Amino acid sequence: MCNADVRTAAKNAGVFLYQVAAAMGISEPTMTRKLRFELPDEEKQNIFETISKIASNRINNKEV
Repeated sequence: MCNADVRTAAKNAGVFLYQVAAAMGISEPTMTRKLRFELPDEEKQNIFETISKIASNRINNKEV
């Protein structure tokens, strides 16, 4: 499966992909299509940072 590391990171952080998409300013279907093929490391890093931000905001009871 492509981008398994991204999917696993989101799942382990308790973050849904639709939340990542919204925080990145893209639609959920666009996010899903992006994950169909392996992403460049730069783009993955941006997604990992977004996941981390969402997870930490949730811990602090804040919405992104």
